[in-house]
Amino acid sequence: MTASNTSIPISRLLEESPYDLRLTLVTGQQGLDHRISSARIQKPGLALTGFTEHLHPERMQVFGNTELSYLRTLPADQQREVLKKLFESELACVVVTKDLDVPQTLIDGCEKAKLALMKTTLSSSAFISQVQAFLEEALTSTGTLHGVLVDVYGVGVLLMGKSGIGKSEIALDLVMHGHRLVADDVVNLVRRKEGHVTGHGTEIIRHHMEIRGLGIINIKDLFGVAAVRETKKIELVVELVEWEGRKEYDRLGMDMGQMNIVGVEVPHSVVPVRPGRNMTTIIEVAARNHLLKLQGHHSAQEFADRLSEKIARARPSHAPRDDGEEVSHVIHEEDVE
Repeated sequence: MTASNTSIPISRLLEESPYDLRLTLVTGQQGLDHRISSARIQKPGLALTGFTEHLHPERMQVFGNTELSYLRTLPADQQREVLKKLFESELACVVVTKDLDVPQTLIDGCEKAKLALMKTTLSSSAFISQVQAFLEEALTSTGTLHGVLVDVYGVGVLLMGKSGIGKSEIALDLVMHGHRLVADDVVNLVRRKEGHVTGHGTEIIRHHMEIRGLGIINIKDLFGVAAVRETKKIELVVELVEWEGRKEYDRLGMDMGQMNIVGVEVPHSVVPVRPGRNMTTIIEVAARNHLLKLQGHHSAQEFADRLSEKIARARPSHAPRDDGEEVSHVIHEEDVE
């Protein structure tokens, strides 16, 4: 898996977006190439008095009515000196709100610092709220990985495993059972501000799937629009591995791990593949079991608890108790089987 923390050029702020920032460039064309990597916004406040200890260089600086009113109370020479010290911090950019008149000293200071200076017709509070929402969406952790993402009973299941193990064939069978394909081969990942990760396919191979022996097929054309979806929250990772006879696999379902995907922990199961195993049914059951867990029903844990209770009741009162006894060991005993 490859992952990266996103930064965007300042020029992105001037592009049209659903957040309606209403920004226009006043000066500082060269500053549009600077990149912003923080969704936090700052108003200079005390920094205009020379106290720059808490000034954050990576953030956008917003000048509202209060900042500009204070700036105009200073003589022109002092304004230039204050702004020069402020711009030594290599700020991301400067935005003047409420369509206020921009002092010439501020324009000159931004030009010298090669800093983008923009204006918006929005009030400071409205602009800060909207630009933070825009940046939180734009500045997300992203990544890509090799796998197949399918929507099974509303659960985003990411199938992983080495090339040729059968991920695409399983996904095709799931589609024929009425489930939906999200992405095959390359899954693009985006960490959302809500704390989950979503996956989607790349533009060029979206809705397509490679089946060895058949080649590239278009799932949308073959099965209709109901067989695909553009993006899906990843809720469960199923890693397919080749069956090894001597290897011990989890038989109770108590050892489900977590997989870190672009900073988000996602439930992760390892499922061995061998001839005779109906992998489509196994994936469907895994999705159903995940839904049960979300409702507070953990089948493996409930079974283990009942088994422990039965063992405790059957144990003679004088018999020493082995606190280290594992339920998985008991399962192999004849009286339990």
